Amino acid sequence: MTTVPLAPVRRWILRTQSAHRERGATLSSLYIGVLTVAIIGGMLHRQLAEVFWPPHPDASGLAGASLTALCYGLLYLALRRFGPLALSRAAASWLLTAPVSRRSLLMPSLRIAAAVAAVIGALMGVAIVGHTAPRTLIGDEIALLTAGGALLGLILLLIATAAQAGGRWGAAVDTLMSLVFAAGFAGLVIDTTLDEPVAVTAWPPAETLVPLVAGVAVVVVVILALAVRGLARTPSDHILDASRTAGTLFDTAFGMEPSFLTDMIERRYWAGRRLRSIRLPSRLPVLVAQDIMLTLRRRRRLVWLVFAAAFPLLLGNAPAWIVGAAVLLGSLIAAMTATGNVRTDAGNAVLLRLLGLSSRQAVLQRLWVPGVLAALWSALALTALDLLGDLPSGPWWALGLALGPVGAAAAVHRARAGFVRNDLLPLDTPMGTLSTGPLVNAVMGPDMLLLGLPALVEIAQGNPLSPTTVLVQAVVGVIGARAYLSGTTDTNRTELHR
Repeated sequence: MTTVPLAPVRRWILRTQSAHRERGATLSSLYIGVLTVAIIGGMLHRQLAEVFWPPHPDASGLAGASLTALCYGLLYLALRRFGPLALSRAAASWLLTAPVSRRSLLMPSLRIAAAVAAVIGALMGVAIVGHTAPRTLIGDEIALLTAGGALLGLILLLIATAAQAGGRWGAAVDTLMSLVFAAGFAGLVIDTTLDEPVAVTAWPPAETLVPLVAGVAVVVVVILALAVRGLARTPSDHILDASRTAGTLFDTAFGMEPSFLTDMIERRYWAGRRLRSIRLPSRLPVLVAQDIMLTLRRRRRLVWLVFAAAFPLLLGNAPAWIVGAAVLLGSLIAAMTATGNVRTDAGNAVLLRLLGLSSRQAVLQRLWVPGVLAALWSALALTALDLLGDLPSGPWWALGLALGPVGAAAAVHRARAGFVRNDLLPLDTPMGTLSTGPLVNAVMGPDMLLLGLPALVEIAQGNPLSPTTVLVQAVVGVIGARAYLSGTTDTNRTELHR
């Protein structure tokens, strides 16, 4: 097979795709984008300065190391989820199977990914140095540390690119970086529980950083050349998966339809799983048993939920109501682990028809497992806050258990949301027209967390917890979940749409 030049093919595709556009439309879009970024930066420059370079360092050495592991571990995992090499839909459809150079085909994607990884790595480096380093650092040292962060981002990109090429060690590196991310999160939690964290007082001088950064830069350039040389070995199915991910993200952003992304995540997760039969007691209701099987088959997510129960501890310096809101939102996320079947039934109620179940019976059974997950997660989070945080005395674990019905109702309500309704009337604001459909879809689910208002008020006030408050929260949660069940379902209807 003869390889044809790629540049004329690309020019023809771009010309035919852009035939309907006016002259200069691309430059106009670029101008609007740059102007938008400049305006937002001018409006939020003080807040951004607090995030990246506060007036005084406010993090210890342990916090700095933990932030490094957390941020760069997350960057690698994000690169692996997005590809990192992907193609547009037109290129994936027509050029991937065409007799063109695979290296030339993937080079634009590699350049964009390298630029993004370097910029994100540099910003992470600036933020970590800004929160941990003393203000005695000179400009050369700050620039070298920033360059080191950018190089670290490029190194992670090269590792992710090699893993995408089909190396057997890719899964092992993914697991290792997940552990690095978890270790960084655990380090932050430990740092918040220490009474007197150790501050960083000594940083390497510029004389030490120059040869170190230069050596790393040379190694990165050599590995990058090897990576470019081996681009042709990237399997087509891996490129197609990354292209589908990129296309789904763009569809979700421009169409304001989050269900596209959740559906893609669900399909990709179950496509790579080997399932085994699980025999459960026959006395269990059939939909409850199905939710239990779904939950047991997502053991890795359960482990992450246990780690995430320590997240409210990181908000120790924030106002108390933010800590309470984080607990309520965490109960919703924990309950959503077992609502995948609800989303499926809402899209196609054929299973409910075959089982002879009404919408009320189905939703009642679907509330049990999410309620247990929400209750256990909330109890674990509030217990950690009670033991390691600044909560006053009281049975906080019982209050967490009382939040189970709240999280279950919110998660099931979210799973039944369906597609975004774009037929709703828009709102005219001083900033322009605002579509109400995505806003309504975004609040469906979190709006049910208002049933946890007694717990939120109790955490915000900072008073000792009494059993009366626990009882009030339990009654409000159960009555609210029952009202939601009665108001949104019927004994003579099967469909679960809202």
